[in-house]
Parts: sequence; structure tokens; C-alpha cells
Amino acid sequence: MATDPARLVAFDVLRAVADQDAYANIELSRLLRERRVTGRDAALATELVGGTLRMRGAYDVVIDQLVSRTLDDPVRDALRLGTHQLLSTRVPTHAAVGTTVDLVKTRIGHRPAGLVNAVLRKVSVRTLEEWLAGRPVSDRFSHPAWVVDALGRALARPDELEALLAADNDRPAVTLVARPGLATRDELGGTPLAVSPYAVALAGGDPGALPAVREGRAGVQDAGSQLVALVLARADVRGADARWLDVCAGPGGKAALLAALAAQAGARVLANERQPHRARLVAQATRAAGAGLLGVVAGDGTRPAWAPGSFDRALVDAPCTGLGALRRRPESRWRRRPSDVAELAPLQEALLDAALDAVRPGGVVVYATCSPVVEETAGVVAAVLARRSEVALEPALDLLPEVSDAESAHLPGAVQLWPHRHGTDAMFVALLRRSPDAGPSDH
Repeated sequence: MATDPARLVAFDVLRAVADQDAYANIELSRLLRERRVTGRDAALATELVGGTLRMRGAYDVVIDQLVSRTLDDPVRDALRLGTHQLLSTRVPTHAAVGTTVDLVKTRIGHRPAGLVNAVLRKVSVRTLEEWLAGRPVSDRFSHPAWVVDALGRALARPDELEALLAADNDRPAVTLVARPGLATRDELGGTPLAVSPYAVALAGGDPGALPAVREGRAGVQDAGSQLVALVLARADVRGADARWLDVCAGPGGKAALLAALAAQAGARVLANERQPHRARLVAQATRAAGAGLLGVVAGDGTRPAWAPGSFDRALVDAPCTGLGALRRRPESRWRRRPSDVAELAPLQEALLDAALDAVRPGGVVVYATCSPVVEETAGVVAAVLARRSEVALEPALDLLPEVSDAESAHLPGAVQLWPHRHGTDAMFVALLRRSPDAGPSDH
């Protein structure tokens, strides 16, 4: 039996995500490279992985209407893969069913093949909308109910919730950043995006094939992440402005953009990352930074090696649930739990406190997350402001004329981007300043 390489790669990625907590995009890139799957097969594998993971919850609703017994995890993944092809792609029914059955025989064994064949044939008789009619919004848009609730509270516009959830399920375009002074948007091809002066959307192809990307002069980076760096670079700082800090720099995209922006301003960036293997990724991402990079260090941002007041600007792109990047990391919605929000908030506050200590009086700190969840965004900033009288919130929104309708519903002046409004990840950005009169022991 001959199972095509695209579907083998897709199934193996799904199993790695389930069994090894692998990141789908990293595992997919690895397997495509190792197995030399390219062109249309690579595009099919990418669609199957992303689409199956995004719509997993909805497909489980369909499968569970047809199967009353408990399914082994590999069999369920195969059924999800087949269901995606039947209900969300143009793959003909006979091809979707036949290739999935062949896949089961190859990867799992002959015994479940009959069940898979029978279930998928039943799946094919109705559309996805028909299967999900009357189901809760969490089922219809394939998000855990608690994630729907958290996103709804953050959005604070009930009439937009379904548009947001639908945007999470759209496959995003590959967005590149042309790092200023190192590359131009023209040399990257693609379509320039109005949301960032450095962003280009690629219609297709391998970004790594572009010379500017291979050389580190450009990189893959969501436009929302680019705007985070722009807020820090555009903020007004009076007096010395030579040393910038990226507290949580891994994997390095924002640090590389910051270094390029710093070089143009006559400044340099120190990139810090707690995990050594991620610090190595930062070093790779910033390899073309030149004069804009002060260095890359591996250290705990809450217990920094640098002296207080050492920097003029600092960025805290804090570890978070990642619920604002579900378009690009679809497995996150199934991996995260409500308890993660409460567990992360103390770390987020500690990192923001440490960054504020790291900047001199009059210096600025940008706090950002790729999550819009209130407890990780406005809640963290409000808690820190409540105990630090020498710190004030400034209007980050004023620094981003590229976007409109982007003010946080929970922290006026802060920025909250949304995929359905801005075509970016749901990045949160707040700008804080230490008072010029702050003393060294205010905190």
C-alpha cells in the first residue's frame, strides 16, 4: 500500500503534538525537510496540519456523533485528518476516505481500518455546518469554552466575538519584516502591509529561499509583533538614549527588529533570554544586527545581572498563554488550561517590575503579550501601577498611526490588536514611564 508523503507527514505531526507536546510549525518544518517533501505536497501537508488542529474540537463533535466507543488517540487523529479533508477542503470524497484508510493501515494497523472507512463515509453525507447546527459557539468555531469566555471578556464587544473566532480559524499569510537599514520591502516581493512600515505578506513559497531572510536582514514576523518594537522605538526619551533592553528576547524576532531600529538611532540592544537554547535562537536571529546589538545573554529577567537604572528603554514581551496567536499556533487552544492564566500572572508582574527597575528615571518600558486575556494584560499593568507611584502609563496608541480602533477596552491608552480588525495577532501593548524624579529605591 502506498500512502502519499503529505498525509504521512501531517499524521506524524499530529501525533508528535499529542505525544511529545511538540510545536506543530517546528515539527512540520523538520519533517518536510528531513523527508524532502516540497512543492504541492508540502503545501498539502501544511494545510492538513493547520486545518486539522484549528478545527479539532468541531471535528470531534462530528466524530462523537458517529462513534459510541472510546477511540485510541492515533485512530482519532486519523479520523480528524480525514474529516478535515471531507468537510473543509476540496479533496474528493473517495480520495479523502481512501488515503485515510491507507494511512491507518500504514501507521496504526489493519484492525481499525474498517471502522475508519465506515465513519468517514458517514461524515461525508453532511456539511460541517449541518453537523454543527444548534451546537454552542465553542463547538461551531472549535475553541474550548473557557477560551471563548476569556476572549469575549477581553474583546468587550459581543457582536464581534464570532468574527474573532472565525479569524482564529483562518490560515494566516506568511508575514515578513524588512529590518530597517538592512533590507527593504521591495526586495522581499509579496504585498506591503499598511499595518507596519516594514511588513510584507507573501503569497506563497519558502521564506527561507529569500537571500534577505537567509542572511538575517529580514525574517518571518507577524505585523503585530513588529508594532510592539515600534512603540518602544518611537517613545519619546529625553537625555541619554544609548542602551535598550529586551528582557524576554527568545526566539529573537523582536530583538532583531529592535537592534535594527536602535542602530538607526545610535543605540544598542542587550537581548536577554532565560533559556540557553532560546538564547541561541536569539543570537541566530540577530546575526545581521551589527552595531545595533550590545549582546545576547542567557539569564533570569526577574533576577537580572545588570545594575538598576542601566537602560534607557526596555521591552517585556512576557511569557503568556499565547491565546492571541491561535491562527499561527492552533494547538495552543487545546494545550492551555484556565489555571495557566493565574499561574503566569505573578511571573508577568515580576518581569515588568524588573524591567522598570532596569530603566533609569525618565526611561520607558513596553509591556506586551501575544494574549488579549484581561488577567495577563490590563490586570498585570494595573497591579504594577498600583504599587509603584513613580511609574505612569502613557498613551501607546498615539505612537501607532498605522492602526485604528485599537485601544484596549480595559486599559485606556494601551493598544489591543485583533486578527479580525487588524489582520494581526491579538497583541497587547502598554507603554510605561518612570518619573524623571524617581529615586533609585522607589521600588
